[in-house]
Amino acid sequence: MDMYIRVKRSKSTYFIRCKPSDKIIGIKQKLEEIIDQPVSDQRFVLPGTGEILEHIKTLADQKVDSDAVVALTLRKDVNEFEEVNIVGPNDFYQSRDADDANW
Repeated sequence: MDMYIRVKRSKSTYFIRCKPSDKIIGIKQKLEEIIDQPVSDQRFVLPGTGEILEHIKTLADQKVDSDAVVALTLRKDVNEFEEVNIVGPNDFYQSRDADDANW
């Protein structure tokens, strides 16, 4: 059965079609074609738990369900990846009550 996961990084969201039996490395290979970043420079993190998804395990093994959000971080240098950075809708829009703005 096909499913989708949402891979998010900063202001970007990539919808990846996959199967529960797909390994993480295969999904990273699909993403490599889109973002032009090698698989070895990508890291998938579950935002709620901070768990890093392992290359050799499947989505089902790691309990990633359809429509799940997975954070993408990229390698900064040999031993370090960037922090998870996902911009949410509230980061784009200022509240009308924030400064009594009239819009």
